[in-house]
Amino acid sequence: MHVYGIKNCNTVKKALDWLSKEGIAYTFHDFKKEGITEEKLRTWENQTGWEPLVNKRGTTWRQLSPEEQHAVVDAASANRLMQAKTSVIKRPVIEIPKGIILGFNENEYQAKLK
Repeated sequence: MHVYGIKNCNTVKKALDWLSKEGIAYTFHDFKKEGITEEKLRTWENQTGWEPLVNKRGTTWRQLSPEEQHAVVDAASANRLMQAKTSVIKRPVIEIPKGIILGFNENEYQAKLK
């Protein structure tokens, strides 16, 4: 299993702590250190669409100007933003054989990861 996120993100910390507590092995990809490819974003978008990947509740989104926010209208514009500002990607993204899981929800983790 592959977990994507940012190490100092509280939601990612909760997810990683839960995975460790449950003894579930994973590899971690740090957006801040490793970035994200457009190919990977497209793979995720094929499963969820681009909208759920853009965290519009986070600080990074709120710090964008209204013009920058309104410019995100499709997958291409969202991908440009997510590659330029990886902190705007909803975290964590967990790749599992049946798709991806976005964010941290213990009930969803129990159902899909155990």
